[in-house]
Amino acid sequence: MAKRAAILGSGHYLPSRVVTNDDLAAMFETSDEWIVQRTGIKERRFIEHDGIGASDLALPAAKMALEQAGREVRDVDAIIFATLSPDVYFPGAGCYLGHKLGLGGVPALDVRNQCSGFLYSLSVADAWIRAGVYRNVLIAGAEVHSTGIELTDRGRDVAVLFGDGAGCVLVGEASGESEGIKVVELHADGVGAEELWVEAPASRRIPRLTEAMLDEGRHYPQMNGRQVFRWATEKMPEVAKSVLGKAGLGIEDVDLFIPHQANMRINQMVAARLGIAEDKVVHNIQRYGNTTAATIPIGISESWREGKLGAGSRVLFSAFGAGFTWAGAVVEF
Repeated sequence: MAKRAAILGSGHYLPSRVVTNDDLAAMFETSDEWIVQRTGIKERRFIEHDGIGASDLALPAAKMALEQAGREVRDVDAIIFATLSPDVYFPGAGCYLGHKLGLGGVPALDVRNQCSGFLYSLSVADAWIRAGVYRNVLIAGAEVHSTGIELTDRGRDVAVLFGDGAGCVLVGEASGESEGIKVVELHADGVGAEELWVEAPASRRIPRLTEAMLDEGRHYPQMNGRQVFRWATEKMPEVAKSVLGKAGLGIEDVDLFIPHQANMRINQMVAARLGIAEDKVVHNIQRYGNTTAATIPIGISESWREGKLGAGSRVLFSAFGAGFTWAGAVVEF
């Protein structure tokens, strides 16, 4: 009988430092009303002090996921770490997390697909489990955005969006008859690569980083908000319908919808286009901002602990982000 992969446990971790919209308004020209109206974000979390990296945030989330799955650290035989904000430029954050868990010799793969990174990672873990390559794959989605955004008037349109946080899941072999990862579908189109990007430092430039680049803020994220909104509200429902079709399910079969958390308005529009009732849609952006690769696993972990998700729950996922990349998945818990 062919192996099937399932999400066996989940965990999440958020820094303790809460940064409200009013806190940002004290740093640059903005307001709580302006941010909430455009994004739905009320507050976000920032790391408390210098020296905290994405792998540090992922560590307690990983331990929580393992505990829920009933597994020990030593049971993990592969790590996939999704992030756009690794601890350092290289090596990968997965290597740091493995070391902090005491998993010397266990392979670690970093996935750089930004907001779609968790679903890309889920696809890899699913394939590994089904092929019998590994038995327990730890997926981490973690970001430290607060050290990489421009907290000034020039950078405010992007700076208000992002927060720090981590979410983890353990993927292993399914045991229940219907439990498992049903479908994961991945897409990318580089036509939108420079609509949402960080231009510098860049290996294609000599030198990679100059004083002029720093002065012009080219080392901070830049976004064409209109284009991102247009693509996201088209591609997220499109891929969601596709994965449901491949799973042989209809909208009425969905118990919970956990979309990537980029913008409350995007998620509400996507849910409306799919015909999913608001009470089945998970939102955490109002509390945490956009935590990129961490948004979906945080949503899984919180929903599981709040009783919104449990054995037999059919959950739909959809994400869109820089690249452009987008993805969808259907999982039964």
